[in-house]
Amino acid sequence: MLLLVKSLKVHCLGDSMDEYVILVDQNDHPIGKEEKVKCHLPNGKLHRAFTALIFNGEGKLLLTKRSDRKMLWPGYWDGTVASHPRESETYVSSAERRMPEEIGIDCKMNYMNKFEYHVPYKDIGSENEICGTLIGIVDDFDETCLIKDEISEIKWIDPDELKNELEQNMDVYCPWMVIALYFLDRSIDVDDKFLSLIKNWTKNDSIYKNAIKHYIPDNNWRRVSDG
Repeated sequence: MLLLVKSLKVHCLGDSMDEYVILVDQNDHPIGKEEKVKCHLPNGKLHRAFTALIFNGEGKLLLTKRSDRKMLWPGYWDGTVASHPRESETYVSSAERRMPEEIGIDCKMNYMNKFEYHVPYKDIGSENEICGTLIGIVDDFDETCLIKDEISEIKWIDPDELKNELEQNMDVYCPWMVIALYFLDRSIDVDDKFLSLIKNWTKNDSIYKNAIKHYIPDNNWRRVSDG
């Protein structure tokens, strides 16, 4: 196991190899910390994460393709940014810190909700996370700002285009992004400016649910209460 962890550290790029993540219980209460790589082994350890979704004024979502150097889901299409809060951070502050580190821009983020899921990636590792969903809106985006060790490509996509792709080729998308979109309308205290956006993205959400069942056939995913 020691040799495996050392090998995985070499490929787990994007944050410090010595980075620790926050271990949590099923109610998202912190119970300790652990090295990020160890939490992403096949059995995994439940820890805190976030997925951030950036939209433009037309309501299109910015998707990013994960670098081929990533340990898990390399070369897959993801939401805009996915990462892990640090001990002193909230979901919002961690997403706002990570934005310039991955896509080279600052963006005010808004907390939506959180969910738990556990999904393996081949025999290499897994994601076992309570994941907060954040959304934000940008007026302009400069592709030259991308951090290439993190992201290899981007595309803007509208709801109908993404749902069509999920019906045709869901295996090129990261599971957590689809779960975040499925739960997007299960949010509390949503700012009015997001209401029409969310409505457009959550129409016919059975397509998201079918994709999630494909990724996680044992139904090991759920919405986590904020109470």
